[in-house]
Amino acid sequence: MISQINDIEEKMRIARLILESLFDWFEIPETREQYIKESADEIMVAAFEDDKPIGFLCLKETGKETVELAVMGVLQEYHRKGVGKSLFKYAKEIAVEKGYSFMQVKTVKMGVYDDYDKTNLFYQSLGFKEFEVFPLLWDEANPCQVYVMSLK
Repeated sequence: MISQINDIEEKMRIARLILESLFDWFEIPETREQYIKESADEIMVAAFEDDKPIGFLCLKETGKETVELAVMGVLQEYHRKGVGKSLFKYAKEIAVEKGYSFMQVKTVKMGVYDDYDKTNLFYQSLGFKEFEVFPLLWDEANPCQVYVMSLK
């Protein structure tokens, strides 16, 4: 089951539960805490199994016409089972209903880390297109790949 979460404390609880279990992607404590804190003010959708959160996705407005897939996490045992794709589909419908024209997402450039290569392939499978790489946005070891998609 997927639903939109509106309660601020619930958003932060779900984000913490999922992100703390995904150490390979969210290993830097300060960055993880920033995602958790920011989730309170973002559009959140979450996936549940037997009332237990198994994944979530947050959207953040980055411009009048653009929303960013700001953070997403699915418990590792649910990877490759359609949870992430379902979360995205639900969130995309919300973004379209709210009148956004574009969605963007940032990740580490393909070819740098195996785990992030899988993330890149996932975003591409959803229909995101490569937009630009910012080699120093985060740091030299993590060149930032920006993907975009039209919502129209």
